[in-house]
Amino acid sequence: MTLTIEDARGVLQNQPFNALVGGRLVVFEVGSATLEIDIRDELRQQFGFVHGGVLAYAADNALTFAGGSVLGPSVVTGGFTITYLRPAAGSVLRAHASVVSSTRRQAVCRCDLYVEIEGLQPVLCAAAQGTITRIEQTLPAPIAN
Repeated sequence: MTLTIEDARGVLQNQPFNALVGGRLVVFEVGSATLEIDIRDELRQQFGFVHGGVLAYAADNALTFAGGSVLGPSVVTGGFTITYLRPAAGSVLRAHASVVSSTRRQAVCRCDLYVEIEGLQPVLCAAAQGTITRIEQTLPAPIAN
């Protein structure tokens, strides 16, 4: 089954944790996906930077959606690593992931995370790589709001 961007957005909307973070899927194409999160005070750590857990969440989801774009909708993250390059401060966090290589059952993907700062070029704040694995399970029915 091939997912459309509308299908993929529905999958993201059905993640209860995403309701807390506020991620939105802005790109979903074969081999790539981009997730954006508006940076709010609730997503910051004690120094005012975006919390590392929020960056990891964005990377994990972007990697999984990129992998799912070539493997189909029944996928999970097999594992990923993230390297924080500089503190994330700005108005929007953008995680762009792309498939590096894939087989029938798994995809290796990479993700670059940027922050948008008004009037400046986006700033690379983290990089991640992960393995996305196809599972033998169908997506659950949508969660009622």
